[in-house]
Amino acid sequence: MRDDSRTNRRLARTAMAFVLAGGRGSRLKELTDRRAKPAVYFGGKSRIIDFALSNALNSGIRRISVATQYKAHSLIRHLQNGWNFFRPERNESFDILPASQRVAEDKWYLGTADAVTQNIDIVESYAPDYLIILAGDHIYKQDYELMLEQHVSSGADVTVGCIEVPRMQATGFGVMHVDENSRIIDFVEKPADPPAMPGRPDIALASMGIYIFATKFLFDLLRKDQEDPNSSHDFGKDIIPHVVKNGKAVAHKFSDSCVRASTEEEPYWRDVGTIDAFWEANIDLTDFVPKLDLYDRDWPIWTYAEIVPPAKFVHDEDGRRGAATSSLVSGACIISGSRVDKSLLFTGVHVHSYSDVEHCVIMPYAEVHRGAHLKRCVIDRGVVIPAGLVVGEDPELDARRFRRSEGGVCLITQEMIDRL
Repeated sequence: MRDDSRTNRRLARTAMAFVLAGGRGSRLKELTDRRAKPAVYFGGKSRIIDFALSNALNSGIRRISVATQYKAHSLIRHLQNGWNFFRPERNESFDILPASQRVAEDKWYLGTADAVTQNIDIVESYAPDYLIILAGDHIYKQDYELMLEQHVSSGADVTVGCIEVPRMQATGFGVMHVDENSRIIDFVEKPADPPAMPGRPDIALASMGIYIFATKFLFDLLRKDQEDPNSSHDFGKDIIPHVVKNGKAVAHKFSDSCVRASTEEEPYWRDVGTIDAFWEANIDLTDFVPKLDLYDRDWPIWTYAEIVPPAKFVHDEDGRRGAATSSLVSGACIISGSRVDKSLLFTGVHVHSYSDVEHCVIMPYAEVHRGAHLKRCVIDRGVVIPAGLVVGEDPELDARRFRRSEGGVCLITQEMIDRL
């Protein structure tokens, strides 16, 4: 029997996704010296922003806007290369909205809400019924149509996407205090003692930075906020608390709309905002049964796919055998008489003979010369690792030469190599 609730979806086609992608992500240190956090590479082929964009596309949303600000060239180039397939004649649109002083010569985007406010005229020209505000810097798979359905059926002024986390791990989030009907009765930013969910004293609801509004309601709110000299023009600090106090704000649990393949046991959401979290989320993909399934063809992660030759493994002699185990190796990689284990190699990485690479995330077109031994590293795009370099065996030496994280992961950039 046909499932009409799935086949007759309409709400997503009346909505626009507005992706906030202007943040630097300073906790990623040198990885964001040249690119915004949403443009940081992830998973062998993708960028972080591809997850929010793919969720929107797979949910049936065909109008998308992306607001950029900090060092946006890498991000904009990726969006132009990989997301240029939307067609106006099919009532589709894809707008890149850099902070361009459209309102006044001295005004860049002042906050997340202001990024939307400055583009109200552009959004209004498409006349979407609903606006889905998304952060462009998280890794997850979610069907926004299900969240839209809850928003409409509940009569909420705003619906806030939330993840369930152990209560005392929620101190770094904006936390929703909800009643038994999921109505938000208080919104607390980074509380020392987070409020628990009703009937679940050890679990708190933390904001994912996903908000759904009726477009007209939101724009009325934003115009009023724009006139408030005391506002920081931010969704988390100003807009959401205002609706909680003066309207109806409802929480939506991520577990109710997350997309899981048959092998994914739990809802997967990660903020890869630190070197350790970024490294761990990438290395997790090399597990025999990873927590996040990138091979799920029912919910593909769209991205810019370079036209490159297949990966190549060469030499087969004792001590000089091109081999990779428990690893993801992308196109145009050459594993030449070297060993790669539990690592993720992006496009075009070349590992030369007699090298060992273990638990490493190596970004596109990096090169590892002969006899190098690398453990627990994140290597930036295009870095040339000199012959014989050893990283991951002497913590004190590593910390003097490279960026070594609290978890013992070394971030290596070309500038660091040049100083050796």
